[in-house]
Amino acid sequence: MWTGRDRTDGLPAFRRAVAWACRRARAWRAARVLVLGGCLVATMGFAQAEPDSRAPRPPRGVLEMTGDIGDFVPGEVDDPVHDPAIVKDRNTYYVFSTGILRDPEDPGGIFVRRSPELGGPWESMGEIAVPEWVHEYEPNHLWAPQVVRRAGRYYLYYAVSSFGSNTSAIGVASTRDPGDLDSWVDHGPVVTSREGDDFNAIDPHVFRAEGTWWMAFGSHWSGIKLQELASMTEPVGPLHALADRGVPPNAIEAPTIFRRGRYYYLLTSWDQCCSGTDSTYKIAVGRSTSVTGPYVDRDGTALMDGGGTVILESEGNQIGPGGQDVHVEFGIHYLIHHYYDADADGVIRMQIRSMDWADGWPVVATME
Repeated sequence: MWTGRDRTDGLPAFRRAVAWACRRARAWRAARVLVLGGCLVATMGFAQAEPDSRAPRPPRGVLEMTGDIGDFVPGEVDDPVHDPAIVKDRNTYYVFSTGILRDPEDPGGIFVRRSPELGGPWESMGEIAVPEWVHEYEPNHLWAPQVVRRAGRYYLYYAVSSFGSNTSAIGVASTRDPGDLDSWVDHGPVVTSREGDDFNAIDPHVFRAEGTWWMAFGSHWSGIKLQELASMTEPVGPLHALADRGVPPNAIEAPTIFRRGRYYYLLTSWDQCCSGTDSTYKIAVGRSTSVTGPYVDRDGTALMDGGGTVILESEGNQIGPGGQDVHVEFGIHYLIHHYYDADADGVIRMQIRSMDWADGWPVVATME
């Protein structure tokens, strides 16, 4: 029976101390055996665990696209998808695109669709309301959007113009919920151009680089420009010239800039858009170690001297690919673009495909 007395009571102090030390040592050895045994069992468990073969692999190649990916049936269906821009919010992908072609009295707003997966099924959601200020530019629809996220808020940039004019503007709206089309709040124009300017304020691409935000834009005229942003609604500083083909009609537009490793890559769309199966649109690339340039192509020719390496042009039934955006996920760069479907009388569609890399240059997955 335990009496509350330690069994070393009554022993000389020295012997009590030795007995206590031995008891502590035995306890420590037992604990050590238990810990090491537990670690061994845990390690064996991890070593024997097999990868979950059910986990989906990131999609690669030319993705099979399903759902509402663009369509047009006169008087019945108008599902526009020119100039697609992609963003992901939680578990949903959204694509924003040029609006339905109507008239200056009722211009088409930026069109939106969503999907749980990159390949679809995509679901058309409709358009975002057109703000009043755009009417002075007499657009038939709003063009070439791009969406970025900053501090939990999404910013939608879009172009306001009429075909062949550089009386143009780039506007911006914002929301915390990109899927709630009524929640977008417009903030007015960010950049404008007028007759007499040597640039055209359309086709915005906003991105973060070197500790600040930037906007690239431009179409025809003197080519692609870049300007720093003091805030998400205010440009600051000089215009930087990035690319100019130098030959009338200087058919270069739709800049997209992203970084990989030590390089910034500038994608642009070249030649004739928006002509169905007669379109000659294509996508070219250059790169630079500085966001403001100079950008050069794979042969070393400066993009300001007409350079550019074509990475995607018409193939199979996909005619005139362009109006691109880049989405990075799973460690993979994905290119999204529109094209005209030669198997459907030139109906506009969208496509997503992965990009691989060779010697520091993007190689786009093809249908072959």
